[in-house]
Order: sequence, then structure tokens, then C-alpha cells
Amino acid sequence: MEALLTELSGKFGGEVRMFRQNRDIRFSPDKSPYKTNTYGVIYGTDIAAQGLYASISANGLVAGSGYHMMARDQLDRFREAIADGRHGPELAKVVTKAQEAGLEAWGESLATAPRGYPKDHERIELLRRKNLTLGATLKLGRGIGRTEALE
Repeated sequence: MEALLTELSGKFGGEVRMFRQNRDIRFSPDKSPYKTNTYGVIYGTDIAAQGLYASISANGLVAGSGYHMMARDQLDRFREAIADGRHGPELAKVVTKAQEAGLEAWGESLATAPRGYPKDHERIELLRRKNLTLGATLKLGRGIGRTEALE
């Protein structure tokens, strides 16, 4: 994983940061000591302000980017930008285009409209989101080659 991210950082710029394999089990009912995936982020690229994320596990190779956890004030500003007529339509187009290209939108969404927004808003699906992350999963199958992983 580190070699993969290092090679990608040569292409996109940025600094590779790997995450620890051990889990913090102090407050968790699950006391298994290790994570079941290995993952890291490339920070400081011009193409992704929050970094480029990659993870590998028995389920496959996952790669994506976006804003995973927003503070309350950030979420409020995010939703205001979605609702306004200036930035909202453009963001909706970009997300739709990414999904049409095969990326999945990850993360939590509210069951209904957030407080203060109409349930029939034209961008309600984006308004309901608690974050905005997009990515793809390459299933493991019989293995994942270097070229496939870099793609």
C-alpha cells in the first residue's frame, strides 16, 4: 500500500501518510487488536484538498476522495452552498458526472430533509448528505495487479 501511494504521489504530488494497523480498543466493545484493512492518504495534492484515500482488504482495493467528516459549522456552510443558485447546480453536475463515470457516493445521509430546507428541494439528495466522498472499489478476485491498482 505504501509503495502504491508513493508511486501515485509522484504523479499527483503530495505527501503519503499511512495509518496504524492497530486499533484503539479502549472504548470499543470489539476488542480485536488489529484493523482488517491497510490504508493511507496522499495529502497536499492540487486535485484533492482533503487528500486521496486508498485502502486494501480482503474485499478489494478502495480509492476515493472527498470530505469525510465535517464539523457542524462546515456542514451548515456546505448545505448553504448546495441550496444557493450559484454553487449548488454546479456541484450537482460534478457529482452526477462522477457517478456516471462509475464512482460511488459514500457516507451517511439523513432520512429526510435537514432542518430549514424544503423536502422537495431540487438538490435534496445532496442536502441530505452529512459528507461528500466519492470513490470506487476494485474487487480482489484472483488478485490485483500493479497496473489495475494504479488505474
